[in-house]
Amino acid sequence: MKENFSVSLMCMDFLNIREQLEILNEQVGMYHVDIMDGHYCKNITLSPDMVKAFKKVSKVPLDVHLMTTNPELWINTVAEAGADIISLHAETINGQAFRLYNQIRELGLKTGLVLNPATPLSEAAHYLGRIDLLTIMTVDVGFAGQPFIEEMLDKIAEAKRLREENGYHYRIQIDGSCKPSTFKRLMDAGADVLILGSSGLFGLDQDLHEACRKMTESYRKALEGSEVSCGL
Repeated sequence: MKENFSVSLMCMDFLNIREQLEILNEQVGMYHVDIMDGHYCKNITLSPDMVKAFKKVSKVPLDVHLMTTNPELWINTVAEAGADIISLHAETINGQAFRLYNQIRELGLKTGLVLNPATPLSEAAHYLGRIDLLTIMTVDVGFAGQPFIEEMLDKIAEAKRLREENGYHYRIQIDGSCKPSTFKRLMDAGADVLILGSSGLFGLDQDLHEACRKMTESYRKALEGSEVSCGL
């Protein structure tokens, strides 16, 4: 079941990074690292130096999400810092998508694509076959704690259909408001990986061991009777 979860490290307690990562290493399948430049979205979060620090403790892959206006300026830097997957926004790579994905592959890393809520899958139709991880934003970029955008359930279902019809291999990951009240709808729509932040994990309990237990239990309950296997 841990492979169904990624954790947004921008939501963790930065006074206890090592302790929290050591707990999470046993609970989740991936870490999600948001790098924002303050321009593409009006916030600044993590950095390549933080990626380097996380890498020293992490036992799971690091998915680095570049919320940057010029992602081409960041790829080599985050690769050297320890990224395992580099996820680029469709809205920032028009005119250079194939070149950038070739660059990521040449660095020996996996490729990711991120779509904002208002960006249709058709925007990336020609390179969906080149990606390993498709992240669908279910909130607008930049800030944690936003309400879930219901219309994205149809986009998730469309992404799953396109994968099946074309033989694509990407996993479908959801970024935004992944929590007990949305778990079942997201997985039933076709999600493979849920990114957990404040509402889905850290806000469930001050004790991270207990927060993980509550998250896992709520996930099991949400998927009882669902057509989606929870990996048990």
